[in-house]
Amino acid sequence: MKYNTILTACWALSPVWATASNDTAPLSSHQILPNNFKPPQVFKNVNLLRNINLEKSYVKETVNVVIENIDKNPQQQYYIPFEASLIGKVGGLEVRDKKNPETPAFTSEAVEYDPYSPTQFYRVSLPEPLAPSGQQTLAISYHCLSSLTPLPATIKQQDKQYLLHTFSTSSPSAYLTQKQKTKIKFPTTDIPDYAGKPERQGSTFTYGPYENIPAGAEQEASVRYEFTKPVIHATSLQRDIEISHWGGNLASEERYWLTNKGASLINHFSRVTWATTQYYNPSTSAIKALNVPLRIGSLNPYFIDDIGNVSTSRFRSNPREANLELKPRYPVFGGWNYSFRIGWDADLRQFLRRTKTGNGFVLKVPFLEGPKMSEGVSYERVELRVVLPEGATNVKFDSPLPLVSEEISLHRTFMDTLGRTTLKLTAMNVVDDSRDKDLIVTYDYPLSAGFRKPVTIFIGVLAIFTTAWAIGKLD
Repeated sequence: MKYNTILTACWALSPVWATASNDTAPLSSHQILPNNFKPPQVFKNVNLLRNINLEKSYVKETVNVVIENIDKNPQQQYYIPFEASLIGKVGGLEVRDKKNPETPAFTSEAVEYDPYSPTQFYRVSLPEPLAPSGQQTLAISYHCLSSLTPLPATIKQQDKQYLLHTFSTSSPSAYLTQKQKTKIKFPTTDIPDYAGKPERQGSTFTYGPYENIPAGAEQEASVRYEFTKPVIHATSLQRDIEISHWGGNLASEERYWLTNKGASLINHFSRVTWATTQYYNPSTSAIKALNVPLRIGSLNPYFIDDIGNVSTSRFRSNPREANLELKPRYPVFGGWNYSFRIGWDADLRQFLRRTKTGNGFVLKVPFLEGPKMSEGVSYERVELRVVLPEGATNVKFDSPLPLVSEEISLHRTFMDTLGRTTLKLTAMNVVDDSRDKDLIVTYDYPLSAGFRKPVTIFIGVLAIFTTAWAIGKLD
C-alpha cells in the first residue's frame, strides 16, 4: 500500500511518504499561524464515513465522523487538512452537529501556517469545548471545483465522454482514525477503470473498512467513469439587484462568462451532424440549452449576448411557475466559451418588508439564481451587487455563503444627487446547490429620502422653464 503525505513533518508512521505540489496561491481569507504549527493531537476519529458524489460536474463530499477528546483538558478547535493544490478549489465547507442538524453551522475558516507548505487547513470551532473522553458526531460537507479531468481529453462529436477523478481511499485527517469507509456515487454504471478492489453495488463503490489509519496517511486512487454531459463552469458571474421603492420593482440582471470544461472535439464541429442527431436527442457533452427557474410573478425577461438580442429563448409564466429557457447561438462543446446576460423584473412586495417601528426595511433575496441543470453548474467567482434607493442608511446584511470581500459604496444613476447606496459582496467557489439560500439586507430609508428624487426632478424642470422664460424676456 503506497501512501502520500498530507501533513508534512507530522507522524511518519508509514514507510513511504512523498510531498504534494503547491501551485495554488493562498486564499485571501486565510488566518496566519506560526510557521512551526502542527495540529495538536488532542482528538481521535473513532468512526468515519466519507461519501464522494460524482453525479454532477463538480465533486461533492460529505464526511460523518465521531470525534473523541483524548486530551486531559477540554478542547474546542478541530482541524481539517487539504492539499495546497486543492484548497483553492474548495467551497461551501460547512460543519454541523450530525445529531442536531437544525442547529447553526459551526464557525470554520481557512488558516495558513506556511504559504509554501503542501498542506493547508480549515479550523473548526466547536460551539462548546468538548470534555476529556467526550465524543461528538460531526457532519462535514464541501465541494471541489475544477477537480475532474476528461480522459481522453479529445473526443469525436458523438462519442461518450469520460472523466477522471483522483482521490484518497482513506480520508485525509489531522488525527488518528480508528475505523473508516469511503463511498463513491457515480452517475452511471459505466466505470471502465478504477483502482483497488472496492465493493461494488450498482453505481456505488465502497472502499474499506480501514482501521487505525495514522494522521496524515493518504492512499491515492483514481476512477474513470462516463459523464456524457457538459461540465458547466462559470469563471465569473456578476449579479445585480436594483431596488425601486417608487416603482415597487426589483430588477435583476446576471452577466455570465461560461465555459465547458469537458473533452474538446478531436475534429472540426459539423453542423450537419449536429442537426441530424437532434431528432432523437442523444446524450451530448455540449451545452445546448440552459433552464433558469424564476420566482412566480417574474416578468419582462431578456437574453442578450455579445452580438445582441438572442431570439432562441422561451419564457413560460403561469400561477404555478415562471421558467426562462435559453438556447445559445451554438452548442458549447468542451473548451468553448459563451458569455451572455439575462435580466427580469419582479414585484418588490415579494422580497421587501417594513419593520414595525422606525424607518427600517428588510430585504430577502436569493444570493444565487441562474441555471438549474441536472449536471450542475459551478461558479469560480460570484459578485453580487444590491443597489438600494438613494438615501438608504445603516445597511446591514446576513450572507448565507462565506465571503472574500464586502463593500458599501455609492452608485450614481440617472437624476441622482449623491448616488444610490450599493452593497457589493464577493464569494468564491460557489455551486448551484446554493440557489435556495437567501441574503438578508436591512436598511433605514426615511420618508424625506423617498422624496429626494421627485424634488430634484421638480427643481430641475422648474429651473429649465425659468431659464427659458428669462431668455425669452431678453431684448
